[in-house]
Amino acid sequence: MSVVTLPSNPDTVANSQKRAIEIHGAADVSFVEKDGETGLGRLYYRDPLKVLFPRGDVPTAALVTTGGGLFGGDIYDIDIHLEQNAKAMVTAQAAEKVYRSSGPDCEIHVNLKVDEGAALEWLPQETILFDQARFRRKTTLEMSSTAKALAGEIIVFGRLASGEEIDQGLLREAWDIKIDGKLVWADALHMEGQFQRQLNHVSGFGGARAIATCVFAGPDAVNQLEAARGFLKEFDGVRFGATAVNGILICRWLAADPYQLRKSFGLFWADFRYYILGRENILPRLWQC
Repeated sequence: MSVVTLPSNPDTVANSQKRAIEIHGAADVSFVEKDGETGLGRLYYRDPLKVLFPRGDVPTAALVTTGGGLFGGDIYDIDIHLEQNAKAMVTAQAAEKVYRSSGPDCEIHVNLKVDEGAALEWLPQETILFDQARFRRKTTLEMSSTAKALAGEIIVFGRLASGEEIDQGLLREAWDIKIDGKLVWADALHMEGQFQRQLNHVSGFGGARAIATCVFAGPDAVNQLEAARGFLKEFDGVRFGATAVNGILICRWLAADPYQLRKSFGLFWADFRYYILGRENILPRLWQC
């Protein structure tokens, strides 16, 4: 499982914070449709981000982080563009680890653009926050009213399989969705300082150590709410729900066990992509490792 990692070496982490120059990685990928087939339109990446193209039921790009994770001050810019009628999935090779920071924030800027008639799946793996991590991510989805987008994220608070929990840090997870240039949904989770009280409080996360969000935007998305609820399956200790806001379908998960949450999230995704996008009822092979 990608959420299982070795215990941290304090000296290694501390030395990593002494780098004079923070990392600014980038990935810019576009897909185009020609004669009924989707192919690669544009490809650019800068270390420590790379892009691979594993086989899948639709053209698939997999983001690879060669640096082993994000340290204080690191920035990633990710731009994905599906041109008219293109169909593709973008996923990740493994979980993203955010190490502790002595001060600067790590940032990921995700910009997803989906043109007329195109259909995108944005399916990264977990983001694992180490104790004292400082992490900001902004995901912006801009799409046509005739396009479809299924997008999600999973966040794990601490490396629980190694007996490490997050006590202090910063997390800001924000989403904007724009359809035909109009902002239709904005959402932000901001946590700073001591995490344990918020994670354990009954009116907060209620003991959860992993959370997930999945959004679907597209024609008639709001009318798929009951179908989406039907695909949410019971898993031990996993709480979930689905709602529709301003034409956007939103599903959420909470769980004390990140592995159980991952299974619930993955099963829903496979079922829902088949139902709403007409794609195979499977996850990418990288997700099955």
